[in-house]
Formats: sequence, C-alpha cells, structure tokens
Amino acid sequence: MPSVYRLALPALCLSLILPSAFSAQAGETAPAAAEQAAGDKPVERQPLLERSQEEAAALVRKVPAQEQQQLQTGSDAFLALWKPANTSEPKGAVIIIPGAGETADWPQAVGPLRKKLPDAEWSSLSITLPDLQSDVIAPRTVETPPETKPADVAAAAPDTTTAAPIEQVTGGEAEAADAVIAETGEEHAKADAERIFARIDAALAYSEQQSARSIVLLGHGTGAYWAARYLSEKQPSQIERFVMVAAQAPVTAKPGLAELTPTLKLATADIFYMDKPLDRNAALERLQASKRLKGSTFSQVALKALPNRSAEQEQLFRRIRGWLNPQNPGE
Repeated sequence: MPSVYRLALPALCLSLILPSAFSAQAGETAPAAAEQAAGDKPVERQPLLERSQEEAAALVRKVPAQEQQQLQTGSDAFLALWKPANTSEPKGAVIIIPGAGETADWPQAVGPLRKKLPDAEWSSLSITLPDLQSDVIAPRTVETPPETKPADVAAAAPDTTTAAPIEQVTGGEAEAADAVIAETGEEHAKADAERIFARIDAALAYSEQQSARSIVLLGHGTGAYWAARYLSEKQPSQIERFVMVAAQAPVTAKPGLAELTPTLKLATADIFYMDKPLDRNAALERLQASKRLKGSTFSQVALKALPNRSAEQEQLFRRIRGWLNPQNPGE
C-alpha cells in the first residue's frame, strides 16, 4: 500500500497544479485580448488645420491679446489684428489684405504698416486669408514610353495595321486632362474668391462698428489682386480709397490686374518696386490701361528696394502716409 500511495502522489499533485496554471494564463490573456479588440476600432482623427490656421494660432501666442479679434463669416472664424489710431479724432481705418503665404503680421509691408499707421491717425485692421484651393492643383505630368533596345526592335515584326499612333492617343488624353484641370481650377478660383470676399465683408463690418469715418483697402502682393477683384465685383460704397503695394496676380487668376484696375471707381494708388523688370512692365501695363479711361483716379508710385529692410519699410510707410494725408507738412 505505501508503494501505491507513492505512485498516486505525483498524479494528484499534477491534477492540482494544471487547473491553476490554466486559470492564471487565461487571466493574463483576457486583458490582452480586450486591448487588441479596442485597438481594432478605427481611431477618429481630427481634421488637419489649414496652413493659415496654424500660422494664425502662432500669432495668437505672439501678438498682444488686446490687438486680436476673431471675426466670423458664417461657420468660418478667422484672426484679425486691430490697432486703433493714436488720436482722439481718427481719420479712418485701413483694412490690410496680405498676399499668398503671408500672415496678418507679415514682416514685409503688412506688419510694419499695421503698426505704423495708428501714428498717422489711421486705425489698422489686418486680416488672415484662407488657404487657396486654386494654388494646389498639381501640374500635368506626361509619361514617356520605356526605351526600346535595338535588339528588341529587330526582333519585333512591323505591324502596319495598328490603330492611331501612341503620340496621338497620348495627345488626346493630355488635352482631356488639361480641360479637366482648367475646369477644376476655375471652380477652385470661384470658391477662393467667395471665401476671401466674405472675410473682407467681415472686416468692413468690424471697421464700421468702430465708427471709422473713412475706410481704405490696402492689398500687398496677391492680396492686392483679391482686393481689386472685391472692389470691382462688389463696389462697396463704404470704401473710399484703395492702395496696392507690390501687386501680383495669382498664376491662374482671371481677369488680370491690368483689366481690373481701370474698372475701379475710387482713388487708387499703385505702389511698385522698379528693380524687377517683370514688376515694372506689369505696372506700366496697368498705367497705360488707366490712361485709356477718361477721368481716371489711378496714380502710381515707383520705389527702389533698399538694402536696409527697416529703411525700406519706413520709405513705404512715408509714401502711403503722404497719399493718405496729403495735407501733412513735409509730405
């Protein structure tokens, strides 16, 4: 009997150990399975911010809070920077439209002007423009057939019954692709104009709320083009004068600036830099177009680029101040 007990004892111990081991393993794998099941669920990602929104968020951390204004256009909110005139009797407000890739406090023209104009008795309101959809259309790429080796050409038998040459088919496809891109570009340009015009409307309404007795629209770079489009198409009676600084038209923009500026029915100052031949020629085209109209109030100011950035910005400010306040002595 003792020998029987000795033989049965290992089996008894094994029967006691195995259930506890399996239960422990099950306890360990259960959380892992739960985690895996949770991980299988799709993660909801927040929509990516536009580049202009990211740059506006950076300005919020940088610019004094009292200068920041959140303006609204339907469901679209955007940052604007407001600085009241440093006088008890402001002459009015200047709404500044930055160009493509620029912020409401851009160091070239936009930022210096918005900060200096209050000393010239003008309030300034610099706005943020949305990202342009018309700027992200990819150019068409044409695939070239793989290079054929001489041995392959010799081995291949000529076939005179083939359909149209590859070049003709490729050309037709390219024309169709160009037509689609052109149509898409027009749709995007229309959507861009609607968003930009809505923001200028909001800036105009805010300026009126601040009791601005005179409102001037100032555009820099491509911002000058969109401001000219806005004035030409909407013709707001509240805006009395228009300033273009280093005006440029977007690549796909229609109509061009030379077609827009003569249609503007308000005093317009076209300030450009004569150092670049393309800019100089474009400015000459705008001037000639304005001369063809009787009673034109279009004027141009040619500036030279200065090696010192601060001096260049001061030169620009003095020219604009002299045009806004011609009665000031010394201007």
